[in-house]
Amino acid sequence: MSLDEAGGVFTDPTAYADEQRFHAATALLRRESPVHRVETEGFAPFWAITRYDDVMEISRDSALWHNAPRTAVNQDPAAEAAPVRTLVQMDDPDHSIYRHISADWFKPAGVRRLSDRIAQLAKRYVDHMADLGGECDFVQDVAAHYPLYVILSLLGLPEQDFPRMLKLTQELFGADDTDLARGATDTAAADALLDFFQYFQKVIADRRANPGDDLGSVIANATVHGDTIGELEVVGYYVLIATAGHDTTSAAISGGLHALLDNPDQWQRLTADPAALVPTAVDEMIRWTSPVKHFMRTATRDTTIRGVPIPAGDAVLLSYPSANRDEDVFTDPQTFDVGRTPNKHVGFGFGAHYCLGTHLARLEARALYTELVPRLREVELAGTPEYMQTVFVGGPKRLPIRYKIS
Repeated sequence: MSLDEAGGVFTDPTAYADEQRFHAATALLRRESPVHRVETEGFAPFWAITRYDDVMEISRDSALWHNAPRTAVNQDPAAEAAPVRTLVQMDDPDHSIYRHISADWFKPAGVRRLSDRIAQLAKRYVDHMADLGGECDFVQDVAAHYPLYVILSLLGLPEQDFPRMLKLTQELFGADDTDLARGATDTAAADALLDFFQYFQKVIADRRANPGDDLGSVIANATVHGDTIGELEVVGYYVLIATAGHDTTSAAISGGLHALLDNPDQWQRLTADPAALVPTAVDEMIRWTSPVKHFMRTATRDTTIRGVPIPAGDAVLLSYPSANRDEDVFTDPQTFDVGRTPNKHVGFGFGAHYCLGTHLARLEARALYTELVPRLREVELAGTPEYMQTVFVGGPKRLPIRYKIS
């Protein structure tokens, strides 16, 4: 594989569905070209950043490296900005102001208040596995729905709308996957976003007329600089929480089970001492799967990375899956280790844009595996796992399993 071929994986949705190919490419780049210029037809050029220390350094310096105008590789920085802005598109001072609106809900103390409810939901979905008679698609039957239920309940959305939210999320993040996209069009993701916008407009009107004690009401009625938050900003907030708030957790939960099935010795370790190992196993699942594949940053002035000149206005791609397999940081990074500690992965990003839902995601994954591991006596693959074709966020889309469960 040439360096140019290796650099091409970041713009190729099929590469993320082929983990062996992707990790071979990024290992080559870490070794020979850790700051690599990528020029692919149909994409604005960028620099691929594949080493852990460089990802961390860029993430720390939000004055030098801005999120706007390009947060993802498939965005054209010269195009008109999207009307809906989420936290990931914002830089300071807006980012700090808008992040503060929901921050208390996602701090450890706020998340702990949800622990009993999340444990109940974890039991509900493991019970559902038992009801399915010993065979299921772990993604479609469990992992896609459990974190969805948690986050949409937090927003105060009605349960009958949950399937619609799941479908729209899959269409938004799976726009490059023929099994998930809304038709083979260049506007598939934009069409899904428009549907989100139309749905959430009604939610905003209701929460402003009839505010409750849910997070959706808090966001809809927040004030910024003395004025009620704008409708487009509320929609952006809702979309971010309703999509990234469950899809990434689903990917870590299901990708983690796939890793355990591929490494039966680690499954045996986990079942022998779940109380001690579930917390470290969950972080290893997040490192291993890295559901958020990248974010982009743009240089606000001329700078260098590892001696490579980066002109002002150039974009860099922070490859989290590559950073999480960096040989200089992780011992045996290509080994799945349920007891790995320390585990300083960047699966949640780092710096000012560190994932808002980190504590909630960990709690959800730990609750599910705390319930699942003692009850799952036997488990094996019942077919071929398949991964989403994506360039931004994704994980398994099918994980057929056969099992015995109490």
